[in-house]
Amino acid sequence: MADDGSAQSANVWPLPKFHFQVKWDSTEMSFEEVSGLDVEAQMIEYRRGDSPEFSTVKMPGLKKYGNVTMKKGIFKADNKFWDWFNQIKMNTIKRVPVIISLLDESGKPTMVWTLKNAWPAKITGTDLKAQGNEVAVETIEIAHEGLTIANS
Repeated sequence: MADDGSAQSANVWPLPKFHFQVKWDSTEMSFEEVSGLDVEAQMIEYRRGDSPEFSTVKMPGLKKYGNVTMKKGIFKADNKFWDWFNQIKMNTIKRVPVIISLLDESGKPTMVWTLKNAWPAKITGTDLKAQGNEVAVETIEIAHEGLTIANS
């Protein structure tokens, strides 16, 4: 008898990356792509003067978070990116939490990335092509002050 998959364990297959949601503050927004969810520990190299080894010791230093890039289709009268970006005034900007959730097949979050004090660092409008056959897509690059990950 063939296996129909009904008795299969829920943790056999990795989660697909195409079912996700993004919330800016409390507003849910739709995006085509999210990338840049990364963090690295900057390296500190140290060697004491009386060390018999002619090499440095490598230690973890400050954490460095990359900017997160989000892409979405352009819709008529949708200027949320630009409105937020235009609030930048002499080193002041409204900083909001951004929550990115990878969803399971029932729509429940299984992995959640939270960006602390996020703000728009760069916006890239769509390219225009007379012979193109694609959707107009704009890109926003989000700077933030920390990334936390939670699993459900």
